[in-house]
Amino acid sequence: MHALRFSQPLRLLVLGAHSDDIEIGCGGTLIQLLEHYPDSEVLWIVFSASGERAMEAEKSANAYLKKVKHKEIVINDFRDGFFPYIGEGIKQSFEDLKKHFSPDVIFTSSRHDLHQDHRLISELSWNTFRDHLILEYEILKYDGDLGSPNLFVSLKRSTCEEKIRRLKTCFKSQQDNSWFDEECFYAVMRIRGLESNSAFKYAEAFYCRKMFF
Repeated sequence: MHALRFSQPLRLLVLGAHSDDIEIGCGGTLIQLLEHYPDSEVLWIVFSASGERAMEAEKSANAYLKKVKHKEIVINDFRDGFFPYIGEGIKQSFEDLKKHFSPDVIFTSSRHDLHQDHRLISELSWNTFRDHLILEYEILKYDGDLGSPNLFVSLKRSTCEEKIRRLKTCFKSQQDNSWFDEECFYAVMRIRGLESNSAFKYAEAFYCRKMFF
């Protein structure tokens, strides 16, 4: 396997439909990426979070971006579960976004994710950014929609531990959900580590549909 390297500073656009999507899908990758590229500029957007969930989303984003000098955190409150039916406002937010931010890498949800909110964010990512590197992350859920990703980020055990620690610390409102489980988080990263022959045993995986080399 070949390693993908970037020049720095990086401009990262990180998109999540809900307040813990980013952290579950690519939290480990972001921890390591920001360690390697400390001068990165990051725009972090959560599309659906209100009340306690909004506070959790902001707390988590600030924890990830604590050492990032150039950052912007946007927490929207579009109605959870209804994205395809209220799409005009979400589409407009993407149109506004592309006018003032041109990222090097975009992290977004998968186009084959069976959650309708996740899927719309992925679709609009591709509709809006035509000449950018887009990496689609995956989220384990009862729908059984995990597939065969084609880009892997090897994660150190300490990175996995830090990712899960932050999830448990920042998203206390979710800890009674069956899917919000330390063993599940480790299991996905261990499977992806095996598939990619990770030197550290663990990895996060992404769908990379197009790349200019």
